[in-house]
Formats: sequence, C-alpha cells, structure tokens
Amino acid sequence: MREELIERFMRYSAIESQSNAKATEVPSSSGQWEMIRLLEAELAELGAKRIHVDEHACLTAVFPATGTGPSVGFCAHVDTADVGLSPRVNAQVHDYAGGDIDLGRGPLSVADFPELERYVGDTVITTDGTSVLGADDKAAIAELMTAFGRLGDFPHGEVQIAFVPDEEIGLRGAKVLDMSRFNPDFAYTLDCGPIGEVVWETFNAGYARIEIDGVAAHPMSAKGVLVNPLLIAIDIANSFNRAETPENTEGREGYIWVQEMDAVQSHASLTLNIRDHSRQGYEEKKSRIAAVVDEIARREPRARVELVLEDTYANIADSMTEENRAGLTRLLEAFEYVGVEPKPTPMRGGTDGSYFSTQGLFTPNFFTGAHNFHSFHEFLPVGSMELATRIILRLVTAA
Repeated sequence: MREELIERFMRYSAIESQSNAKATEVPSSSGQWEMIRLLEAELAELGAKRIHVDEHACLTAVFPATGTGPSVGFCAHVDTADVGLSPRVNAQVHDYAGGDIDLGRGPLSVADFPELERYVGDTVITTDGTSVLGADDKAAIAELMTAFGRLGDFPHGEVQIAFVPDEEIGLRGAKVLDMSRFNPDFAYTLDCGPIGEVVWETFNAGYARIEIDGVAAHPMSAKGVLVNPLLIAIDIANSFNRAETPENTEGREGYIWVQEMDAVQSHASLTLNIRDHSRQGYEEKKSRIAAVVDEIARREPRARVELVLEDTYANIADSMTEENRAGLTRLLEAFEYVGVEPKPTPMRGGTDGSYFSTQGLFTPNFFTGAHNFHSFHEFLPVGSMELATRIILRLVTAA
C-alpha cells in the first residue's frame, strides 16, 4: 500500500491543476481536465461502473455492492490552490531520520515546524521549495484510488465517487455537480490535515464586493471636483476592527478579511471575505459591512458606491440532525477500528461537503495526513496516508 500511495501521489501531483479565480468557466483551468480524464481511465481499469464526466469536469462513478451495507460516498477535488507560487509541483520523497529537511531552496525546519519530528522513521513527501505540494487535495485522491483498488478483497456496500474541480475558488465544482448522480446514504470528504482530524464544523462563508465610481479630474483643476475612489475604498477598509482579521483570530473566532483591491483614478473595486462559525455572527458581519458602505456613500454623495453580498458555503454542523448523524457515528467507529484517536476540529475554512450538507447530504470531513496546506512548507507523511486509506476501506466494508 505504501508504494502505491507514493506512486499515485507523485503522478497526480505532477499535473498542473491550479484553479484560476479570475476565470468564469468551470473548470477554470485545463489541468483539471487532465486530472479528470486520468481518473476516468483509472476508475474504468479498477472496474468502476456508471462513470460519467459532465461538461464541467465533474466526475461521478459507482462501485456496485458485493455484500451488505449502506451506500457510502466520497468526494475530493482535483484543483490545487494558487497562492502565487509555481504551478509546477516537483515533489520530493524523503526517508525521514529527524532534523531539518533540505527542500533545495531552504529548509523545512524543526524549529519552525516541530510537528515534523513526530514522523521520524516514516517516509515524508515535501515540495522543492517553489510550490505548494498539492496534498490539498491530491493526497485524498491517491488514498481513495488506492482504497478502490482493494475493494475486490472485501465484501462491501455500494461505493459512490465524486471528483470535482474548483473547490479552492468557492466550491464551484460542487455547486454544479448533478446531485442525482451522487446520492449515497453517507458521504465524506477527505480535505483536512494531520492524523486524527475530523471536521463537522466549518465556517459560514461569503464575500462582499464593493464597486466605487469616483470623479476623475486633473490635479490643476481638481478642487471641488475630484472624488478619489481609492481613498473611499481605504476608508471602507479602515472601518473594520483590525483585531478581527485572519491573522488575529483562531478557533471559532470569525473575521472580515480585506482581501483584494483594484483601483484606477475613476474606479475602485474592494473585496472582503466574511467568515464565522456562528450563523448569527456571520449575518451580523454582513449587516456591519452594509452599514459601513451606506455611511461612506452618504458622506460622499457624488460617488457611486455599490455593494454585492454573496454567500459561498455554510457550516456543516447546522445541517446535522438526529437522523443523519449516523454518518458521523460511522466515521468515528472507523477511526476506532483502525486505532486512530479522533481530534474534532472546527475548521477555519470549508469543504465541498459544506455545500453538499446544505443540499441535504450531510458530509463530514476527515484527514488526508498532510500539514501546512497552501504553503511551500507543505509535507505529507506516508504513514498518515495509509491510515486514511484504511479508514476509507472500513467505511465501505462495515455492514
């Protein structure tokens, strides 16, 4: 299993599949099509049935039941995050004996990442210091495909699969997936970090986009005429609590993140990300933004200030009921079966399962084994991948 996990991850990670937030189509990049076509062929080789790829590169497939048990579904995303690093991943495999790991462009140091030394004696996969590793979410894909190749060794219930694009840019792939093709009794995403992490709480998430039209004028005749949209955007950004930002919050604390500003002399565009585990807190943040925009617009009536608020995903926990929590119970029992201690984590983010849960398919999330997502310090212990794979197999083989 270890050799197959490494081989699959190296193959998948070598495909450039960053999503592109500025694109309007789904998928937002051609590399995601390459990933989906590869997985389509590999699933066919493994004996999957009802393989379907739609116009948005959403792939669904089924392994029919060979024994008793519920229908169990798994979802992973094929895109990797664009954080301004190289789109090409050159993953490196290390037999880790302790100490710092030389990435080639600086170290993965124990001083900065002391959790690295938990994996002395394990095989650890890292970047070369120029890119993210893409274990988010290609570690999940490697684990799922490795597990699917072993389904013939055990009687199992029906297994449903959804591989989707563009999770990293607002769950766009999940939102266009035909849910009639992915409708298991229980569903799970693999899209979080180290051994033991299990997530059924995520942020409520949305964004605010503020468009500002000012009045351009030459400086020699600007007095009483010029309305500077950049300064209006800055006034809006400065109206929020600087302690309530991503870099100053943790746990279940929400935030408003001034994420992007584009501006010229006559127009400015400001984007804010809104996050809170509490629905009440999330709605309060949206109301606060609207009040700030109204007040700034009132101060400068010659400007046109327009606000668009949009929800992106919701907290998985708000979709859990007495009826559907059996899916979480099943997951925790699988952890116990393979000897992994669950570490419930209120995720400061969201998953495709955040969207599925709002559509009536409660979808908790569990670990891939990776550390430091969205960073060139990302690393992936292979022993953790093995445990995740064994949990997948237990989920589908338990009657």
